[in-house]
Amino acid sequence: MLLRHHETDGLLCGTYGTYETHLKPVAEVVGRKPGINTLAAMNVVMMPNQTVFITDTYINENPTAKQIAEIALLAADEVRRFGVMPRVALLSHSSFGSAQTTSAVKMRQALELIQTQAPDLEVEGEMHGDAALNKGIIDRVFPGSRLTGAANLLVMPNLDAANITFNVLKAGRAGDYGRPDPVGGRGDQSIF
Repeated sequence: MLLRHHETDGLLCGTYGTYETHLKPVAEVVGRKPGINTLAAMNVVMMPNQTVFITDTYINENPTAKQIAEIALLAADEVRRFGVMPRVALLSHSSFGSAQTTSAVKMRQALELIQTQAPDLEVEGEMHGDAALNKGIIDRVFPGSRLTGAANLLVMPNLDAANITFNVLKAGRAGDYGRPDPVGGRGDQSIF
């Protein structure tokens, strides 16, 4: 309640229990930012030569194109708070229209929504993960890309893809990693 009434700067919780058990009361008590419909979780992996943010790693099982667009925009704002210019990749098994599956179409629709709402944001997709992390591949496969470098914000099509990617990078000792921070909520919250 203190955070909701602007009497404190942030909220930490979760030293015991699951992310989900802490998220529900945080969402109910603290609430969402005005005009925001979707909460999402974002993790960071700090690798030797690159820092990558991954979303949505814990909350939305199979978000719609509209939710993915909102999540991407919220996550990009959060990345900026770290002092980093976001370069957003909407990931898929499909690259730049190579497949017509429901998931690939959803990611292309999300891209259209993002471009309408944030035309200056460096965002591209739908694309494979290797292309997202390697500007050389992007330039070869899609030379007209809006990304000026390797992506640093990976937006996944569903919860499984995001959580698996994060945990594989974490287990592979790719670098240090951060807790899943909720994006879209009122004020600063961290759930450990």
